[in-house]
Amino acid sequence: MTDKSDTPNNPDKSDQQAPEQIQKQDPEQGSGQVTEQISGQASDQAPSKPRGFDVIADFVRRLPNNPGVYRMLDEEETVLYVGKALNLKKRVSSYARLGNQSNRILRMIQLTASMEFVTTATETEALLLEANLIKRLRPRFNVLLRDDKSFPYILIGQNHDAPQIEKHRGARKQKGKYYGPFASASAVNGTINALQKAFLLRTCTDSVYDSRTRPCLLYQIKRCAAPCTGEISLEDYQGLVNEAHQFLSGKSQVVRKAMLEHMQKAAEELDYEQAAVYRDRIAALSHTQSHQGINPQNTEEADVFACYQDGGQTCIQVFFFRTGQNWGNRAYFPKADKSLMEADVLGSFVAQFYDNKPAPRLILLSHEIEDQDLIGDALSSKSDHKVTLFVPKRGERKELVGHAHTNAREALGRRLSETASQQRLLEGLAQVFDLPSVPERIEVYDNSHIQGTNAVGGMIVAGADGFMKNQYRKFNIKSESITPGDDYGMMREVMQRRFSRLLKENGPPPSIEQRQGEKEDGPSDAPPWPDLLLIDGGLGQLNSVRETLEELGIHNLPLVGVAKGPDRDAGREKFFMPGRDSFMLPLRDPILYFIQRLRDEAHRYAIGSHRTRRSNQISKTGLDDIPGIGPARKRALLHHFGTAKAVTQAALSDLLAVEGISEQMAQTIHAYFHEDNS
Repeated sequence: MTDKSDTPNNPDKSDQQAPEQIQKQDPEQGSGQVTEQISGQASDQAPSKPRGFDVIADFVRRLPNNPGVYRMLDEEETVLYVGKALNLKKRVSSYARLGNQSNRILRMIQLTASMEFVTTATETEALLLEANLIKRLRPRFNVLLRDDKSFPYILIGQNHDAPQIEKHRGARKQKGKYYGPFASASAVNGTINALQKAFLLRTCTDSVYDSRTRPCLLYQIKRCAAPCTGEISLEDYQGLVNEAHQFLSGKSQVVRKAMLEHMQKAAEELDYEQAAVYRDRIAALSHTQSHQGINPQNTEEADVFACYQDGGQTCIQVFFFRTGQNWGNRAYFPKADKSLMEADVLGSFVAQFYDNKPAPRLILLSHEIEDQDLIGDALSSKSDHKVTLFVPKRGERKELVGHAHTNAREALGRRLSETASQQRLLEGLAQVFDLPSVPERIEVYDNSHIQGTNAVGGMIVAGADGFMKNQYRKFNIKSESITPGDDYGMMREVMQRRFSRLLKENGPPPSIEQRQGEKEDGPSDAPPWPDLLLIDGGLGQLNSVRETLEELGIHNLPLVGVAKGPDRDAGREKFFMPGRDSFMLPLRDPILYFIQRLRDEAHRYAIGSHRTRRSNQISKTGLDDIPGIGPARKRALLHHFGTAKAVTQAALSDLLAVEGISEQMAQTIHAYFHEDNS
């Protein structure tokens, strides 16, 4: 059944697309049924949308007794909350009754102006869809997993006769076997380094492999078997690859036993050189297993989650164990209302955590969570094995959870200490610059260029949690009307692009009262509008920024220009603000150090972005701008002619001799470099 809403659709809000476009059931992973939308609008709509209990009660009358997912929306059609239910009618009706709801739920109900629903075939499908929508829509009243960083994996390819072992991050589209996740890049790099010693697998790219004429240094230091030059046959190299697969799949003892047998056999045959090779590989294998921190004896594969709360914040520590080794750990600080218990936060966190990651066979938890078996069934449906969630009560697994819980407590203690210090600095910053409230979002801008070339503007963001690196932005200066080296013009372009887009996507900046109301609603993402703009520069840069913002109709953003002291002496900075005389802060003032740190981070980011752009331009061969020349044809041309300059001087007949270059493409290339003669 489908009951369409008469609420006008907002084409600019991608979050409000039809649920059919958001989620369709994969016939290979579930019942094969497509989810069904039920949406509507409260009847007798007044010019101002009704909100609260009456709106929800109106929807309840039309809901089925089916499993599904519901979304609560405010007057601006922003998603407030996403939930799942075994029975939509019963679950949603609980919001229509004034009962024992917490202040958080009451506030959410009062803001609700509309609802949207998606029915699913099973509650398991509803759970998976709920986790997906929470991560994508980031509703204000849900527990939110702050997960802006992907996990690295080890990849052993399957598209080459001599497979390469490498670190991989991102979408798993390349053909091969993936092992992980690892908690950090350093953990995966260390493991690959040890695996090179143990299994002698190559790490070079395919292009380097194809161009080798003699073994590289890695062969000399016994970290590669050098299949590129035939030092080992492809058949024997594949044997090394198979051993690596066995080891990473948890069969380390089988691999060790086979190596010992080969070493003893070589020694008996007096082939001491080969026996020494196996001896070194076994030693490398032992080093890998003994230098991974805490290593379980009876748990080959598991993820361990431990939750700890203090000071109104929550820390969840996650440990990854694979092949009986500790592959690292990571601390998370999810956004959750202070009224939620540890088990509530942990349950929502685990469901979201595996939305885009493979789950192991065993997940150990510090607390019993709601829908524990349901989450296990949902993760099993996504995997090729059964997934079990378990709270251990004794033995080694209990010790693993206890170790994770200790780490969670210590990580939260460090964070609370850092947050308190950061809050004091922000309060001092508000006092120094006469801000109306303590800033939640500070944006710092700087430009970088060399005599006007490859100009880049950088924006960094800081707040109560420190630097928000996922919010950083760079702006490649594009305007041809700007004179090279015109810092004022560059800053105007950056401000124009940044704030015209911000106005389009988020509307005008909120008032102080609106911002205060958002704080009362509970934790949320960093606000889109800054509370303070720091500009690396003096009065000229500040006036450029102020004039640009006024042209956009923005008048109420606090602006501060930070000019370097005489001889660029740190500690002698001068500050400029509209309508106020310039001033300096006392030497050794903590607020001065804080501002210097913000400015230096913006400078570092802008310089790094500029260097990247300059490096990319330097590496361009002159072939990149020719229509139809992609990486493959570019590689073929350079391989045939040796240099880009030789390509520019080549005759048409020479270009036709290049593999993959058609007659039409050869004419295009020739005409590009010989326009006067064409």
